Amino acid sequence: MSFTKFLTGSSLAAVSAISGQAASAQDVTDPIAAVEAQEERTTRVAKQIWDYAELGYLELRSSGLLKAELEGEGFKLRLGVADIPTAFVAEWGEGGPVIALLAEFDALPGISQSNAPTREILEGKHAAHACGHNLFGAGSLTAAIAIKQWLEETGTPGRVRLYGTPAEEGGSGKVYMVRAGLFDDVDFTIDWHPDDENSAAARTTLANRSAKFRFRGVSAHAAGAPERARSALDGVEAMNMMVNMMREHTSMDTRIHYVITEGGAAPNVVPDFAEVFYYVRHSDADEVRALWTRLEATAKGAAQGTGTTVDWEIIHGNNPKLVNETLQMALDRKLREIGGFTYNEAEKRWAAEISSSLGDAAKPMDEVGTIKPYEVTLGYGSTDVGDVSWATPTVSLRAATWVPGTSSHSWQSAAASGHSIGAKGTQFAAKAMAVMAVELFTNPDLQTAARAEFDASRGPDYVYESLLGDRAPPLDFRK
Repeated sequence: MSFTKFLTGSSLAAVSAISGQAASAQDVTDPIAAVEAQEERTTRVAKQIWDYAELGYLELRSSGLLKAELEGEGFKLRLGVADIPTAFVAEWGEGGPVIALLAEFDALPGISQSNAPTREILEGKHAAHACGHNLFGAGSLTAAIAIKQWLEETGTPGRVRLYGTPAEEGGSGKVYMVRAGLFDDVDFTIDWHPDDENSAAARTTLANRSAKFRFRGVSAHAAGAPERARSALDGVEAMNMMVNMMREHTSMDTRIHYVITEGGAAPNVVPDFAEVFYYVRHSDADEVRALWTRLEATAKGAAQGTGTTVDWEIIHGNNPKLVNETLQMALDRKLREIGGFTYNEAEKRWAAEISSSLGDAAKPMDEVGTIKPYEVTLGYGSTDVGDVSWATPTVSLRAATWVPGTSSHSWQSAAASGHSIGAKGTQFAAKAMAVMAVELFTNPDLQTAARAEFDASRGPDYVYESLLGDRAPPLDFRK
């Protein structure tokens, strides 16, 4: 698709003015044209990471692919940062400002799906990109290279820096990177995420903390010698019962969920080990800490009441996202200058099949051609981007990489993330990030206003505190 097909009239003039050049699909000083020239790379990298479907902290091939592409474009790389083998920082340019882009690449466990528009489990494959992080990494890669080309061709002082951020899904990779000071000299961060709509809404997130609670008891024959046993599974079930009663006495923004990860192997053997994995979320990090104290009390009470012992390991923790409306409104304007995109006929047929599986959640497919109204809203998910947003002014967008109406963490989102529909939305996101970066490099008034809002939101006495404490990255939590 050419640049002139994507923008017309005043929108074309507005984006051309940003770079100070006439719009041309061959002119790399135009950031959108630079992204369009990389369409093959975006599609190839996104599909390759989708095929890998590597879990958090185990993304050796996915991380390696992104690093190889960046190194080939002349970026300087720092590898294994924050004591995480798959984390990296890639930078190009000199001087300031420093603008960061985030690149995720971990998959979700426990879900499998081909890129067919019907439910199709892939035998032997137990993870999938149902949150679209393959697209996330590929789109940020494309944007970083386009920004690098713009900086180089225009001679603009500044640095573009891409952060390879592992294990967002339950591993809080970015938190360790923030904690290690890797964002201390970043002026602004641009973030995006796959979705079923195009939006620059100012969306906050919930703070969260997770842990694996491990109960230990005494095994024995469940029928022949039950009096000798103390069931670790009883400890888990007693804890779960108390937590479920606790839910009645928490505030509206509270979210608590769990899964029993180990509970025994045979009914006639009383299990001497059992484990339950808990998440606690709230819009206020201090409330998460208060809820956590109550959660720990249920674990201790369950152990005492069942004659077992319990210990726990905090796995991850994320602060809520600090919204910067100055940046979000600027990005919203850029999205409207760019406009949305359209499906071709084959994509429309594919999307129609997906849409038919969504029931009442289905939305009109032409919504990919629109930008959602700007608003400030609370999102009930959590992300380690939250911690980044407290370290540096951060702006985020969502791009319609999935068929409208699709939920994340579903087989439908996994399918679209491996399809041309996902790549098309990723190209849109890359264009938006590249244009926003150019705006930040060239608009000192925007820089000043965004930083002022950031400083006011954090307050004069702000001191960063992670919800992870001082634990090391849990590199084996997905093994």
